[in-house]
Amino acid sequence: MAYFSEDFNQFFSDLRKNNDREWFNAHKKRYEKVVKEPFKAFIAALIEQARVIDPNILITPKDAIFRIYRDTRFSKDKTPYKLHASAVVSSGGRKDTTTPGIYIQISDEAYGLYSGIYQANSKQLYRIREHIAANLNEFEQLLRDPDFVEKFGGEIHGDKNKRIPKEFMPVAEQQPLMYNKAFYFFNELPPTTILKENLDEITIQHFQAARPLSVFFQEALA
Repeated sequence: MAYFSEDFNQFFSDLRKNNDREWFNAHKKRYEKVVKEPFKAFIAALIEQARVIDPNILITPKDAIFRIYRDTRFSKDKTPYKLHASAVVSSGGRKDTTTPGIYIQISDEAYGLYSGIYQANSKQLYRIREHIAANLNEFEQLLRDPDFVEKFGGEIHGDKNKRIPKEFMPVAEQQPLMYNKAFYFFNELPPTTILKENLDEITIQHFQAARPLSVFFQEALA
């Protein structure tokens, strides 16, 4: 079944040109009908399917889905609404930034699927580097995994530290990812992907491709 109509992407295309409260309030019923409710149903289905793979995923759609309202308190950009719908399907849900799962972001520009570690504190970052150093061969094999290469290009992204603890320097000479402050990977598919009847299958395939590295990072943070 197809979860979304063409008006899902059209809504965000229109919002991009009219990102203000007056326009949004005038189109709120449309938002709820073509964006909010279908997205909730889609995420509910994904949670059920992901739970088969990872029984620790006991969250509800409410735990997974981010609000459309932007926090503008510390931003120069004062537009009130996000230009996408997004959710995290993981055991920790949207409030847990360091439990790997699959982050879904849908806009009129792309269907984005992301995973890995995005926001790690200094202690967590040390544990990740320590785990990579102790299991370097396993880590590099995971990066070369054909499914990971196919779905995510075999690349891990993230800002880098100029300096790292000296005990990690020998490993960093072999594996430059030791300098990373984040370890995330993604695939951005065409926005029309959401109209496919096998959208949940496509998404779960990415979840499965991300899982070996997710487990690796979870072991590091355990």
